[in-house]
Amino acid sequence: MLSLLFSNPIFFLIWSGALVIAITIHEFAHAWMADHLGDPTPSIQGRLTLNPKAHLDPLGTLTLVLVGFGWGKPVMFDPFNLRNPKRDSALIALAGPTANFILAFILSLLAKLFPSLLPLIQLLVSLNIMLAVFNLIPIYPLDGQKILTGLLPHQLALEYEAIMHQYGTILLIFLIWPFSGTSLVSSLINPIINFFLNLLL
Repeated sequence: MLSLLFSNPIFFLIWSGALVIAITIHEFAHAWMADHLGDPTPSIQGRLTLNPKAHLDPLGTLTLVLVGFGWGKPVMFDPFNLRNPKRDSALIALAGPTANFILAFILSLLAKLFPSLLPLIQLLVSLNIMLAVFNLIPIYPLDGQKILTGLLPHQLALEYEAIMHQYGTILLIFLIWPFSGTSLVSSLINPIINFFLNLLL
């Protein structure tokens, strides 16, 4: 993606703007769900907002620019404020990818109403689907790990979470590292991304 900055700077700027929108919606959804479930922490920390500055993570954004996959600044929440910490933590994690899927669906409907905007809408839909699917990978610190932890039996969830917190980041770096020009994670999730894109567009 970084090569676009030199080969097509205008498209790179449009792509970057679409990426900021996708990340902002994703992280805001986490914050909204936590607040809805009774934890004011995201609101206190200024995350219950659609201001992109509150949600962009430098490393996650850089990774997205370099290899096409990344993340926003994690939304912090206090499980002690939740009525059912295990379940509610999974719901908070699920809210981000769900928001991206919903936005992609709405945009796909707009594409049918405004065909002239199809190239821009396709880009927005693609980035939202990509961000949603990538974050559903069950590896720390992605949302998928928290969702899977919420679904597993208690003891197994504790063991899985401990393993992920110890090795998850290393495993994620290995998956997104572009060996021979492409990453392992691309090979794993691109078919899923393409399925949703074909379904919506």
